[in-house]
Amino acid sequence: MSFRLQPTPIARPNRCQLFGPGSNTKLFAKMAASAADVINLDLEDSVAPSDKDAARANIIQAISEYDWGNKTLSVRINSLDTPYWYKDVVDLLEQAGERLDQIMIPKVGCAEDIYAVDALVTAIEAAKGRTKKINFEVIIESAAGIAHVEEIAAASPRLVAMSLGAADFAASMGMQTTGIGGTQENYYMLRDGVKHWSDPWHWAQAAIVAACRTHGVLPVDGPFGDFSDDEGYIAQAKRSATLGMVGKWAIHPKQIALANQVFTPSEEDVTEAREILAAMEQAKANGEGATVYKGRLVDIASIKQAEVIVAQAELIANS
Repeated sequence: MSFRLQPTPIARPNRCQLFGPGSNTKLFAKMAASAADVINLDLEDSVAPSDKDAARANIIQAISEYDWGNKTLSVRINSLDTPYWYKDVVDLLEQAGERLDQIMIPKVGCAEDIYAVDALVTAIEAAKGRTKKINFEVIIESAAGIAHVEEIAAASPRLVAMSLGAADFAASMGMQTTGIGGTQENYYMLRDGVKHWSDPWHWAQAAIVAACRTHGVLPVDGPFGDFSDDEGYIAQAKRSATLGMVGKWAIHPKQIALANQVFTPSEEDVTEAREILAAMEQAKANGEGATVYKGRLVDIASIKQAEVIVAQAELIANS
């Protein structure tokens, strides 16, 4: 381990982030009552340009009007290359109540993007006397974003989470696909004439996880566009969880249960993790640095792995 320890991410459930457009007020009550850990009220891609002002007003009203429980309440603002984003930030922080937890910043390409929003947010908080500091989540959606992912992860103490936005990312990279996440038909290897499909998002996800874990930020997988394909969603979510991501977006209510299922440690996994910790405690009492559990070697590194599972389970249980 480096002398400079990795900072600990914010402790919050983040298994599922449910998105809904700010222009559709009928969804707000259902979102508030859902089993999602994070609610993302959207001002960006799901809102037409002609509806931006109305959607912003809807969200400002909804922040105080609905009971969001203990969910993380986030608003995705418009990207910094549009004329909308500054008013999103100003109106949200000047008019919405203290219940707002987070601003999601899309299409971040460099650390300076975070600096710009941070400066504006900090000024408004000071001017309005807001007592709760707003957190940031960013979306990596471009070649520039993935190239600068580590400096983005370190850009602001407000930054608590980072997501991969597969659709815009694919477009920026010039990828020949119209799919949003998941397996891509032409991304395969041949062995003995049999096709074996690989994961085209793996390397980007791994880069995001590494940057996030280095700087104490939660890594989150983004959308899966085909909400009729439960198996495909679960498969991608399991790959993401295995890589170290803590949750995934839901762009349809049916995806909430799927995300929660994958990113909640199973009873079997938690039991095994606790047994590994107990076995290592006994080993330490015996003056040993390692032991055998169910036929395999466990050591100090195994403790850290088991502690991650137990801590995640306890966090979810106590939320």
